[in-house]
Amino acid sequence: MQELEELQSLGLTLPTPAYIFGVLLFSFIGIGVFAYGRKRKRKAVKWIGLALMLYPYLTPTTWALYLVGGGLCVALYFYRQ
Repeated sequence: MQELEELQSLGLTLPTPAYIFGVLLFSFIGIGVFAYGRKRKRKAVKWIGLALMLYPYLTPTTWALYLVGGGLCVALYFYRQ
C-alpha cells in the first residue's frame, strides 16, 4: 500500500478498468480494420485501422479515448464503401 502512495505522490496513477477496456476494444477493432484495408487495397481504411491501433497510447483520459475512438469508427463507416 505504501508503494502505491509513493507512486501517486510522483504523479503516477493506474488506469481505470474503463480505460483499459477502451484501449483493448479500439486496438482490436483497429487490427481487424487494418487487415481488411490491406486485403482490399483501400488506403483510407488501412490508415484508419492504424490510427485505431495507435492513438490509445497518446490519449491520457478515458473520455478522450472514447471520443476519438468513436470518431474514427464513424469515419470508418463513411470510408468503407
